[in-house]
Amino acid sequence: MRQLITGMFLVLAGLNTAVALDIQHWQTSNGARVYFVETHQIPMVQFAVGFDAAGARDPADRHGLAALVNTLVDDGAGGMDEDTVAEKLAAVGARYSSQSARDMATLELKVLSEDAYLKPALDVFAKIIGEPDFPAGALERERQRTLVGIEQSKQSPRDVARREFNSRLFDDHPYGHMPEGDEQSVKRIQRPDLVAFHERYYNGANAVIAIVGDVSRVRAEEAAEKIVGLLPEGERPPALREVDQRAEGIKVNREFPSQQSHLLLGQPGMTRKDPDYFPLYVGNHILGGSGLISRLSVQIREQRGLAYSVYSYFTPMRRRGPYALGLQTRNSQADEARSIALETVNRFIEEGPTADELEAARNNITGGFPLRLDSNENIANNLLNVAYYDLPLDYLDTYSDKVSAVTSDEIRDAFRRRVNPGKWVQVTVGQTDQ
Repeated sequence: MRQLITGMFLVLAGLNTAVALDIQHWQTSNGARVYFVETHQIPMVQFAVGFDAAGARDPADRHGLAALVNTLVDDGAGGMDEDTVAEKLAAVGARYSSQSARDMATLELKVLSEDAYLKPALDVFAKIIGEPDFPAGALERERQRTLVGIEQSKQSPRDVARREFNSRLFDDHPYGHMPEGDEQSVKRIQRPDLVAFHERYYNGANAVIAIVGDVSRVRAEEAAEKIVGLLPEGERPPALREVDQRAEGIKVNREFPSQQSHLLLGQPGMTRKDPDYFPLYVGNHILGGSGLISRLSVQIREQRGLAYSVYSYFTPMRRRGPYALGLQTRNSQADEARSIALETVNRFIEEGPTADELEAARNNITGGFPLRLDSNENIANNLLNVAYYDLPLDYLDTYSDKVSAVTSDEIRDAFRRRVNPGKWVQVTVGQTDQ
């Protein structure tokens, strides 16, 4: 029976990643860009829809608005209350989810490909996207849940450090506030704000759609038209302004009653289309992105026992996202751990990776890459990123080759030009008097 398949799709949804993805793309009648991969391993289809309607688009006095819109679209839509929406999706075994960060707000649907299941699910999905009701009761409930989460985050030194780091790193740029907002901004948000935000940013021109699964091109085109069919054509919002590099470094110490200090250090990093993307990514994998075998982990954890874990990462976005180095250690060791971390970074900038480090990093990244394409859901999410960030159509097919082509000289050159610890934001949250 078809229903029995729903419990098996995670096991069976793999795609032979040795074969290049055949990505088809087109636009809907109202301007949404569609990226489609047809695969018939299992009778299911994954939809992912992205809008430039996330935290970076929040009004200056309504931080958290984008996140609330994204959360509330399925709490009543097209005249259906939230229970009816949930029941209709459950009746056909469909799974719906949504997420809103800083760059992109996403809505996803996973359902069996047979029309008896697919069409009812798409009817509901289209109303969630195009006709949300934003009931007052749902808004108040979600507002209170958000406020509770914000209050709880104040009890976490890690969350305090993240909020402080982000604010100092981006200042008044739209990336400078947390997507969930703060108490004052969340309390200001009213239902007309939700409606106005949805009308402005949820439109065809501002949408990208990824479809992966057991449907033909014709059925995929019909599904795409259905998904965004209730939206106006609209227009894309203006491009975000560039993220400025800091002119000088800054140290921030926040007192917190904890036995350990949380440290976050870094600077604006790179964009998704950055010309230095692969040298910086592979280089950071060696420096702090490869877990226990990274240089930072060896120096701080293995050789000195200053921290259980230490890491660094780039978060590439439309504009330069953060490049961050983080660790937690005993309060009394915070200065020593920070000093060793900075020394390790500066040495890496000066020397670059060894031949053995580079070979191990390239093998690790390329060896793990197929796991990022091992299900319809993973492929759809990667397609959505390709579409949203205007990456080349062959981006996924050539990814491993570009990683393998990175040289030590390219890494050293990119890090020398792009990473400057002397101008980093350095945040420490803990009992610094110890």
